[in-house]
Amino acid sequence: MFYKFIRVLVRIIVFILNGRFKIDGKENIPDGPYIIVAPHRTWWEPLFFALAISPGEATFMAKKEIFKNPILRFILFHSHAFPVDREKPGPSVVKTPIKNMKNKGQVLIMFPSGTRYSEDLKGGAALIAKLSKAPLVPVVYQGPLTFWGLLKHQQITIGIGKEIDFDFKAKLTEDQIEKVNVDMEDAWKVVDNQINPEFKYIPQKKTEH
Repeated sequence: MFYKFIRVLVRIIVFILNGRFKIDGKENIPDGPYIIVAPHRTWWEPLFFALAISPGEATFMAKKEIFKNPILRFILFHSHAFPVDREKPGPSVVKTPIKNMKNKGQVLIMFPSGTRYSEDLKGGAALIAKLSKAPLVPVVYQGPLTFWGLLKHQQITIGIGKEIDFDFKAKLTEDQIEKVNVDMEDAWKVVDNQINPEFKYIPQKKTEH
């Protein structure tokens, strides 16, 4: 109930701040639970992804530090977020989303690179897909990369691609993980080109202090 309330509230805020949000490829959304895999381009992407898959409900991981605030913790937990220790990720990083998908029918939002400042893909998406038997669905964000651009009503498009081919019966080896990573990157390029062939994203670099 709270999730649906938050989703309506976010939709209103997005309309006020930007109002130019559209979805491309919603027909590619599978029936049942699935895993959204996306390149991490902005901190607000999960909000748009959650709106794009409505009426389905999303679950996602967030760094444990932001759960220290009691108000944020309440909102995050009731928005189906779960905490992750990025320095020492434990078994819950895999077990929690699988439980949420299988028992609650939620859709997992994943950024395989982990942060907006990395281009390296990890093996988490392949592992969770293997254990959950949930398909990997490539999704990309095209739009403003700064909050100021968001306020200037620059066009935002969420592109949803076709399921990524994944052999659920095969043993999860390093070679298979690498193949999944390559397939994800290829799928993102396809979706990006379908939205805007001229779109180019240059990953941001984390500022050192």
